[in-house]
Amino acid sequence: QVQLVESGGGLVQAGGSLRLSCAASGTIFSINAMGWYRQAPGKQRELVASITSGGSTNYADSVKGRFTISRDNAKNMVYLQMNSLKPEDTAVYYCKARVRTAATRPYEYQFWGQGTQVTVSS
Repeated sequence: QVQLVESGGGLVQAGGSLRLSCAASGTIFSINAMGWYRQAPGKQRELVASITSGGSTNYADSVKGRFTISRDNAKNMVYLQMNSLKPEDTAVYYCKARVRTAATRPYEYQFWGQGTQVTVSS
């Protein structure tokens, strides 16, 4: 009952910037932690950045200082600003959200978007 849709991916030169967006919709009571993951061909999906409902953030060491995760709770949106992009950042980026779907049931469920391709050329 919850859908996540990513957008903003594309082709960019090394050193450039890109901003990813993720919109959540459906049966949502509240969205708790949200995060961005990425998966390159032949590799496992890895956490890039996460953010709690209170705004606390966590980043993979490889992107610290270059990427910034943010969210708009009123709009059920999460963003990933990517600066100083490197070829090794090339991957499909996925949005994930931990969602509480009902006020009467205090449990969280994880939902994933379908991903958006980010390609960084050297």
